[in-house]
Amino acid sequence: MSQPPSSIEPVWFVEATYAPDAAETRVPFRAQHLARLLELEDAGVVIEAGAFVDVSASILLVRAADETAALELFRDDVYMRNGVWVELRARPFGRVIRG
Repeated sequence: MSQPPSSIEPVWFVEATYAPDAAETRVPFRAQHLARLLELEDAGVVIEAGAFVDVSASILLVRAADETAALELFRDDVYMRNGVWVELRARPFGRVIRG
């Protein structure tokens, strides 16, 4: 059986660490946060986004020119502005895609 054609898309793996009380403090900001993520997804910037069920961190796969640009996408997020997220980190990630 032959392997389907694939390539590697360079993207950024962003991890946003939640504050210890984030399960409670994110509630009033969640709708606004999710709406912005969906806008970024519709624009093709966010590939995937979600959070660990223990509310320890969010993981976001994003298209950005470099680490600074990847982090800038979320520095002004409602979660960062209101202390729901307390730290952002970005690492280059090779995303396997078909074709």
